[in-house]
Amino acid sequence: MKNKVYAVLYPVIWIFMRIFHPWKAVGVENIPEGAALICGNHTSLGDPLYVVCCMGSKRQTHVMAKAEIMKWPVIGFLLKKAGIIGVNRGKSDMAAIKEAIRVLRAGEKLLMFPEGTRVKEGETSEAHTGAAMLSTRTDTPLVPVYISPKKRRFRRTTVVFGQSYHPEFEGRKPSADDYQRIANDLLARVRALEDQAA
Repeated sequence: MKNKVYAVLYPVIWIFMRIFHPWKAVGVENIPEGAALICGNHTSLGDPLYVVCCMGSKRQTHVMAKAEIMKWPVIGFLLKKAGIIGVNRGKSDMAAIKEAIRVLRAGEKLLMFPEGTRVKEGETSEAHTGAAMLSTRTDTPLVPVYISPKKRRFRRTTVVFGQSYHPEFEGRKPSADDYQRIANDLLARVRALEDQAA
């Protein structure tokens, strides 16, 4: 079901980004129909906007964002109405997890960042297991995406979408070790797309 607030906000954001922060999309054809977990690296506050613009207005996408943003006057209200999911970082936010599961089971798309926070170019980070858990619990494919960290106003930023895939594990349910292995593999797939962003 299309979100009307998202549909109204999208062209405003698209025009702003196209003028001040243009993008080059690579591999958009790798985004599957129906539910998908779009997972990328995270180096700047604008990363979700680049991905959403690359995906186009017809692929309405929910975004998992830190809960603090949802408290911003007016903007936070509009983002919530547009389907953005606020997450309290540093603890298990069951309300956010349940909403993410509902979104994926409804056949919709969800963007999240496995590193959990912004990581500057050259820094290292650990992969969080949230995407692995959501993917395996809802049988939703993962789509790795690499967003070039080199961003300059009025210069194109390249966004590369990799092949979608379903993570594999043994047994009926994945273990904690499986979640971490899947998360590490996902982050490795994201970073492997860097060469295509050159």
